[in-house]
Amino acid sequence: MSHLRLATRRSPLAVAQAERVALLLQRHNVTSEIVLLDSQGDRDLTTPLREIAGAGVFAVEIQRAVLEGRADLAVHSAKDLPSDTPEGLTLASVPEREDPRDVLVGTSLAGLGPGATVATGSPRRRAVLLERRPDLNIVELRGNMERRLASVHERGIDAIVTAAAALVRLGQEDQIAEFLDPQWCIPQVGQGALAIEARSDDTLALAAAAALNDQEAWHCVMTERAFLRELGAGCSIPAAAHARRVGVDYEISGIMAAVDGSRVLRATHQGHLPDEVGRRLAIILRDELGGGELEGWSS
Repeated sequence: MSHLRLATRRSPLAVAQAERVALLLQRHNVTSEIVLLDSQGDRDLTTPLREIAGAGVFAVEIQRAVLEGRADLAVHSAKDLPSDTPEGLTLASVPEREDPRDVLVGTSLAGLGPGATVATGSPRRRAVLLERRPDLNIVELRGNMERRLASVHERGIDAIVTAAAALVRLGQEDQIAEFLDPQWCIPQVGQGALAIEARSDDTLALAAAAALNDQEAWHCVMTERAFLRELGAGCSIPAAAHARRVGVDYEISGIMAAVDGSRVLRATHQGHLPDEVGRRLAIILRDELGGGELEGWSS
């Protein structure tokens, strides 16, 4: 029986995700142990996420542990991964995806009175909330899920926005006040999915991870990552995309928004080749933005 070391962050959610992967591996006669690491994003709880988004601050230390041989597989939330995989690593599998939607905790959108305070660390969530409810007071939120949930009804916070998948994996789905419509509040690239990386030359780890792959989840996440890759690491405005399978095709919906919600672009594209579908959607939105002119959207 094979034995693998799974690298992940220390947060309760990350541990729950790694334990899920460990259970899946066990079903394929592979035992495992979890290697807990601190990421830059976990250590720095003061810098707003909008300033470090896309920099891989929740992934780099986990990836380094695998590259340096201190672990065999890296277990990530797919939404935490930069669009490009580091040299020497392979994105080996995406297991079955959890619900990708965003949710409100504390109260529903309709239950938020004029000027109510909503907390989120996500520029995307901030933008779409202000698009629909410009009266809301949106404040910064960082920390693990326990800290985030504890902030509801404290310091004047009426609700928080988070991912449904996170609460489901922690067994706290009863905290959900409302699921947000994914056609309006389009989920972050990879949201609800796990991503497993291995060293490119580690055939045993690659094979073990590949056995956990869910083909539909894989292609949808690859479609979304192609969208992100086409936008490029330098894109600082809120952007997101969510793909789903429609017959033999893949349909992807995307958003680009000003951080204050004053300008929001949405588009949908469908096709057969995941990489091309995601890339094409990014081009469509950039063209609609006006040939790539971003001035004024990120401030």
